[in-house]
Order: sequence, then structure tokens, then C-alpha cells
Amino acid sequence: MKQIVYLFYVVTVLSLIFIPWAHSFELSGNITAEGRFFFNEPLFDEQERHDISLAIEPEFYYQTKNGSSITFTPFIRADSADTERSHFDVRELNYLWLSDNWELRVGVSKVFWGVTEFLHLVDIINQTDFVEYIDGEDKLGQPMVYVSIPRDWGVVDFFILPYFRERTFPGEKGRFRSQLVVDTDSVMYESSDEKSHIDFALRYSHTIGDWDVGMYHFNGTGREPTFVPGIDSDGRPVLRPFYELIDQTGLDLQVVKGNWLLKLESIYRSGQGESFYAAVGGFEYSLVHIALSGTDLGLIGEWAYDDRGKDATTGFDNDIMAGVRIALNDASSTELIAGLITDLDNNDMSISLESSRRLSDNFKIEVDAFIVIDSSEDSIIHSLRDDDNVQVELSLFF
Repeated sequence: MKQIVYLFYVVTVLSLIFIPWAHSFELSGNITAEGRFFFNEPLFDEQERHDISLAIEPEFYYQTKNGSSITFTPFIRADSADTERSHFDVRELNYLWLSDNWELRVGVSKVFWGVTEFLHLVDIINQTDFVEYIDGEDKLGQPMVYVSIPRDWGVVDFFILPYFRERTFPGEKGRFRSQLVVDTDSVMYESSDEKSHIDFALRYSHTIGDWDVGMYHFNGTGREPTFVPGIDSDGRPVLRPFYELIDQTGLDLQVVKGNWLLKLESIYRSGQGESFYAAVGGFEYSLVHIALSGTDLGLIGEWAYDDRGKDATTGFDNDIMAGVRIALNDASSTELIAGLITDLDNNDMSISLESSRRLSDNFKIEVDAFIVIDSSEDSIIHSLRDDDNVQVELSLFF
């Protein structure tokens, strides 16, 4: 609660500072109340059954006369059960300089790469904020110097990443964790520079007719840690995150053919154990205005492969994902996407659901669900077998 009060104080002060420039200053954002309700008792004794939380994410945006801008987006969450989930982050705090032939962004930013629905292999710039939810969609802000050069023949983006962000993990009272708690106080690095190691990335992207193409190379500290057994300060067994130096080359493709949307993401990584290849690809077929109802239905199918097998850090080594996307196209922008994920090697099976609906101009409700249908003892989701849940979020936008 003290963190929430502090953020309200910061928002108020910054708003007063920017009032003299109100013609070019914008304040927006959201306040979200969230409840996570689990169907089963916790698998581990330390965990809480349910939790509620409050999150605030304002955005301050200031534009200069020449079109350049400053963006500041802090984020804070206070959680009733897990102290690790009660956290603060700066999602964005950057200056964007616009030139006739290039753009320069300096500061903390978020960059997303990817085209597939269930797994984003190529997305590597920002670290995952894993305490937010099991789907890994939420990201921490990343310090960077980012130059973008658009040309008729494509866009070239160059990134200098001077500071590493460690992945967040649930604490011992949090759900969605392994049997051994991840000890974020005993992190290990391959680089002697640790967090201060400078990473680099170079990306080329272009649209050619119906095709969207992206290619990149990343050199630096990998965002996915390897876990090493260890002992914490109290003598309890834990998992210690170990971040290795990697080189990763990625490719993402997307093509539109009539009602078909074809997608592919693939990577080749060296430096994290033996070099390996991984890919995810599939389709989305859209049925528009079904039975004159105004409803759109998308049928989604994807397959993920990782030649590390059961050592894959993503948990997707030979999996099929099938899902549907429903958009009612009503005044409330009601949408739903549901997916079934099946491991072809051991029949692990889980269901995910995301839905949202606007209640008014300023209020929105979102309902997500995650259910484990079956899991084998050697799978990543086995420790989540009792974490079937429904998550409800009510957001006020301003």
C-alpha cells in the first residue's frame, strides 16, 4: 500500500510539473484491480490459495515542437499473497529524436518482435516479467540506445543494450512456481561484467507485397536462464538462475493470402550449452461476418519444435497448439481467444483462455484462465498441475 501511495504522489507531482506545457503534454494510463482464483489447494505448503492485487500504470507523454517526444511509463503492483509479485518497474522512460532519415530512442523502452500466437521465439530484447502471469506476455523495461533507419528497401534497427534485466519469478507463497523456489538473490552470470555487460542487436525488416519479413542477430546475455541447484542463506535448497552469453539469429515471416494468415518464427542459438535450432509456425484462417451476425471467427493452428528436446527452456519441444479467436465486433469490443496445447511426446495438455470486454468508455474487464489437463512427471508444467485458475481484471483507463 505504501508503494501505491508513493506512485500516486509521483503521478501528481509530475502532472503539476508538466501543466505549463499542457498543450503538448498527455497523461493517460490505467488502474487495475485483479483477483486470481485457483480451483485447487496449493501443491506446496507455503503457497496461498488465492490472491488479489492492485496495479497502476500511468503514461506521461510530452511532444516537442519538432516532433520529438519524451515518454515515461512507470508500473507498480501490490499483491496480497506474494511479496515477489509486489514490485515496481519503469516500463518506459525514453527520449525519441526524429530526423528526416532516421530515428534515435535513448532510455528505457519496450520492443516486441514476433508473429505467432502462442509462443514468441524471436522476441529477445526485453526481459519477461514472469510474476505477472504464466503466459510470459508482460515485459520489463530495457535500457537501450535504439537507432532506426527506414528506407524504401526496408528498415534497419540497431540496438545497444548497456544494462541487463533479470527475470522475475514467484516467491515461495506465489503460485505458478516450481517445487524449488527460484532464488533471485543468488543470480550467476557467465560474463564477469554481470548486469553491466553490453549487448547488441541488429534487425532488418521489410514488407514485400503480402509478405512481412524480419531478420536479426543478437549478441549478449541470454534472457532465458539455466537453473542450477543451490542453497539459500537459510540453508534451504533453491534454484539459482544462471545467465549465459549467447549469439542468436532469428527470422520471422508472415504472409496474407485471402482469408489465410501464415506465420513462422525460427531461431538458431549458440552459447547456452550446445547450439540448437527452434521454430514455431502455423496459420490463422478467418471467417468474417458469420451468418450475418457481425462476428468474426479465427481458427488457429501452430506447431513448435526445439531440438534440445526436454532441455528446452521454453517448455515447447514438440507441441501442437490449436485455438479460436472470436471478435463480436460489438460496441463493447468483446473478444475471446482460447487455445489447447498438446505435447506430442508425452501427452502433456493444457488450456489457456483470454477474453476482454469494455464496460464503458473508461472501464474494461478481462478474464483469463489456465488449466492443466494432463502432465508427465518430467515436464515443466507438472509443478503447475494444481494451479488451474481464473484471473479477473477490472481496469479504469484515464
